Amino acid sequence: MPVIGGGAHILVFPYPAQGHMIPLLDLTHHLATLGLTVTVLVTPKNLSLLNPLLSKHPSSIKTLVLPFPTHPSLPAGVENAKDLTPKSAPAMMRALGELRQPLLQWFKSHPSPPIAIVSDMFLGWTHHLACQLGILRVVFSPSGAMALSVMYYLWRDLPKRNDPDDHSAMISFPKMPNSPIYPWYQLSGLYRSYIEGDPVSEFIKDGFRANMESWGLVINSFESLEKDYLDYLKNELGHDRVWTVGPLLDPSGPTERGGPGANWAGDIMTWLDSCKDHTVVYVCFGSQAVLTSEQMEALGLGLEKSGATFIWCIKEARGDAKCGVVPPGLEDLVAGRGRIVRGWAPQVSILSHRAVGAFLTHCGWNSVLEGLVAGVAMLAWPMGADQFVNATLLVEELKVAIRVCEGAESVPNSDELGRLVAQLVVDRNRVEMVRAMESSKAVLNAIKGGGSSFKDLDRLVMHLTKEASLRDKILDVEQKCSTMEFTDNHYKPIMHA
Repeated sequence: MPVIGGGAHILVFPYPAQGHMIPLLDLTHHLATLGLTVTVLVTPKNLSLLNPLLSKHPSSIKTLVLPFPTHPSLPAGVENAKDLTPKSAPAMMRALGELRQPLLQWFKSHPSPPIAIVSDMFLGWTHHLACQLGILRVVFSPSGAMALSVMYYLWRDLPKRNDPDDHSAMISFPKMPNSPIYPWYQLSGLYRSYIEGDPVSEFIKDGFRANMESWGLVINSFESLEKDYLDYLKNELGHDRVWTVGPLLDPSGPTERGGPGANWAGDIMTWLDSCKDHTVVYVCFGSQAVLTSEQMEALGLGLEKSGATFIWCIKEARGDAKCGVVPPGLEDLVAGRGRIVRGWAPQVSILSHRAVGAFLTHCGWNSVLEGLVAGVAMLAWPMGADQFVNATLLVEELKVAIRVCEGAESVPNSDELGRLVAQLVVDRNRVEMVRAMESSKAVLNAIKGGGSSFKDLDRLVMHLTKEASLRDKILDVEQKCSTMEFTDNHYKPIMHA
């Protein structure tokens, strides 16, 4: 990429959850490559996650390490959402708000402070900080445009249920493209836990509304994937400073995304080398979801009945013998055609291998984009957060996926699951397979030179560089004015001792 940033200084502030940090750090890599000077704000226990980035950009990326604030609802020493339940997200977001004062002090004492803050959508309070400092705030959305549209709609209009106990009450979004409708239980947990007047709830509501007021918006998506929702967002925000720069995964960037390298990772790739093209199903539900014993048994039985070759990545529960445990005897039953990985797996490398043809996923946005890049058909089992909206996009609009289950507590029918898995890897002419390959081409066109995401990334950097130049000129004029004495429309230099 050509260097166009001119060294303009920005602050990047990720939210400390894997699905949020990884894409924003990927964006940071791109911004530094294009010539911006970046300071990344992290808390001490997350500093090591920046090592690949710092080693690649030793001169253009620096760190600002601030102590993680305490909060009565958070366990002592916790600094990353992966160590918490989703119900702890409001407390995590509120705790991070306590960084406003130390961050303000850092800005005021810095000899060349950033001209903009690029911060995660869960850090909406940084908009108020940016206004106080007289600089720009750019929202980063690790979710797609459709999911973000739903979130903004919720926090702006605050729809309610007629019966507060009806978890299946349907909530409609008539002003959005395609007018989606979702049962209450499929809406954002942050929104469902909102209590009017509660200080933490009001802080989160204010944060999302501050996002809508911020100067710009960067989305980890690409134009042709979600054009209708991008147009909707621009109309709702009242400006076109909306940039789609995804998928942000860069083959030339850091490769250890979300986990350390492991010796056995090479064994998986060697095993995949021995498999036929497009015959392997990759199964993974992200970094946080832990399946119950009943779900594990149904899923394991479905994979066994499918007869398909598979890799199953499992997150095991800490201290809970009833969750995340492989059904007894399964590994013996599928020996030779099934590999089970406990903990982190090199997902990007697995999905991009020629042998993988399908992906059973929770529909987290990072996984969705990685699946689209790889051109694999998907089996959708959304469980929470933005995943139900993502599943709608994949299944009903893009038609690259089949919905196999819904909800964090649902248990799939093993017979039906086995049938769908078998069909997806056997029939290469299924519409989902064909559409997945077409979507892969669209993704690659977006991120290559001249593509929509490539151009939007350049435009974002040029906007920030222009703002930095304007600010420098203003400061230069102010400095000159401070050393001039104005008299009768003339001025002369003020002599200082």
